[in-house]
Amino acid sequence: MKKWQDVEQLQDLIDDLVHFNQALALLADRLSLDLAVLEADHIALRCQQVSTAERWRSGFLQCGTLLSEKIINARPIALFELPLPLDVQGKDIYVIELPWPGEKRYRHDGWEHVEFVLRGEAESLGQRAMALFSDTGLIQPGISFKTSAPRGECERLPNPTLGVTDGEVTIKFHPWSLKEILASEG
Repeated sequence: MKKWQDVEQLQDLIDDLVHFNQALALLADRLSLDLAVLEADHIALRCQQVSTAERWRSGFLQCGTLLSEKIINARPIALFELPLPLDVQGKDIYVIELPWPGEKRYRHDGWEHVEFVLRGEAESLGQRAMALFSDTGLIQPGISFKTSAPRGECERLPNPTLGVTDGEVTIKFHPWSLKEILASEG
């Protein structure tokens, strides 16, 4: 199986991963968030065109395993597992989330967020995630927070998510890994 960096359909993502890593480091620094102590789960892409999503899907099929392809929040989302990880701020990340374009528009096509697992009760996820940030990090200009609860049709585990963004990249937290969510579907 090819390395993802050797797949023609994914070449635009190589330089974008460098940019994403730099922007992620800046956001974590602004929040006084120590990424080294967190359990990395997956990294996600965003794109504006269906043709881009289809090109990336074709590319990831050449270098990874399709774990799942479902409609979640009214749009298709494909999950891939790579045999060799992406390096995201020193974390090995094997799982890629590829959603098709939805109604929301993003600044660019490419890497958009990274998700970390915060083990514990789903109900207390928001409190546990917020406790990771410094007080000064929480009041930084341009920083915003969002909660959501994405859910696939057969998922049995609650999967609340807390995201923090500076408008360029997003860091998200949830109580389960995507592979645990998939396994819960029976």
